[in-house]
Amino acid sequence: MLELKNVSKTFHPGTADEKRAMDDVSLRVAEGDFISIIGANGAGKSTLFNAICGSFFVDRGTILLGGRNITMEPEHRRARTIGRLFQDPMRGSAPDMSIEENLSLAAGKGGWLSRMSAADRREFRERLKLLGMGLEDRMKAPVGLLSGGQRQALTLLMATYHVPQLLLLDEHTAALDPATAEKVLALTRSIVEDNHITCLMITHNMQSALDLGNRTLMMDNGRIIYDVSGEERKGLTVSDLTDLFRRSSGRALDNDRMLLS
Repeated sequence: MLELKNVSKTFHPGTADEKRAMDDVSLRVAEGDFISIIGANGAGKSTLFNAICGSFFVDRGTILLGGRNITMEPEHRRARTIGRLFQDPMRGSAPDMSIEENLSLAAGKGGWLSRMSAADRREFRERLKLLGMGLEDRMKAPVGLLSGGQRQALTLLMATYHVPQLLLLDEHTAALDPATAEKVLALTRSIVEDNHITCLMITHNMQSALDLGNRTLMMDNGRIIYDVSGEERKGLTVSDLTDLFRRSSGRALDNDRMLLS
């Protein structure tokens, strides 16, 4: 479904700031996979997502989505089939527009009130009910007035309004308090599973990396150093992951944010 073949990317080549952000990365993602990705800061996780989304063109390698070569496709064309959520709840929606206007944009109706029918509003209301956050009773409220958790839930709904070919979640709960993060993760699991969405999720929470989805990847220095699924993954603990990181990378994991989550 998604395939990366020997993909590399170096930023600022030939300068003192040269950084190999992706180092000959190859990855096969099957349709319906829900893959969690972990790694310390600078491991290459978000760079991997940016390469898939087309935020930059890679230096070498090939990226295929659904059998289509998207390596040189511009970002706006890839966005038609790839949904993405970011760590910042302020991204992914228009804060000065109402909830229903944002959903109209996601539905492809342009976000204009004049183009929304009564049937559209009923559909928006029913979809908002599924979030379990009471937003169906606040459809005319500006999105900028929502809490971080409400806004991230709305953004998740918008990104999957038309089921994307691929959904990328870039630490989408990292800015939320633990209780709200759990709610958004539960909602994520429900939406992904109910719609059979192929999903890659970057997380700093190592327990979530084992609890969610069917496969876990570990990255370090622009490489995938560990890839586990199936029965082997079911028996792993957070302690096992830190030991695996040490054995695979040759050093201890020193990211407090990951170790304390």
